[in-house]
Amino acid sequence: MEGTRELKTERLVLRRYRMEDAVELYEKFGSDPEMYRYSGWNPYASVQMAEMTIQDFIGNYEKTDFYGWAVVYRGELVGTIGAYDYDAGRGQIETGYSIARSFWGRGFAAEALRCVLLYLTEQEGIHTVTAWCASENTGSMKTMLKAGMKLTHTEKNGLEAEGKTYDKLYFAYPAE
Repeated sequence: MEGTRELKTERLVLRRYRMEDAVELYEKFGSDPEMYRYSGWNPYASVQMAEMTIQDFIGNYEKTDFYGWAVVYRGELVGTIGAYDYDAGRGQIETGYSIARSFWGRGFAAEALRCVLLYLTEQEGIHTVTAWCASENTGSMKTMLKAGMKLTHTEKNGLEAEGKTYDKLYFAYPAE
């Protein structure tokens, strides 16, 4: 396993985070409540938190089972994607992604996710990649399906975020 290495798609570059990404991550993700509406998780809530998150990522890049990318389009950071909690015994890892709201509707999430799914399964030898989303997050659900993931099951009232409860939809790749 190689861990996080630069990946390219037709339109995107998936690269390692840099400290200079902190302000942009805060402005595009941390200061927009829509970006963490369904997760309740906001690692970019301030510039300082964004810097700490990036520093943590940079510190983990030496690990061969750590995956964290900044998604770049025409030189501009437009999203984030990563894979976490690798379980070697099961050959499984979980992925998550986010595209800045001003770039929604352009297919960037599905393009980046498809690239990462292929990298993790074909290059890194990981058998299964999983992900989840809130049932009301139709954009994320469509992204996962478009990238080739399959809905495996639903956990009723399985997710609480921002004071609301949602059904939690689980997806897997490859679709078996």
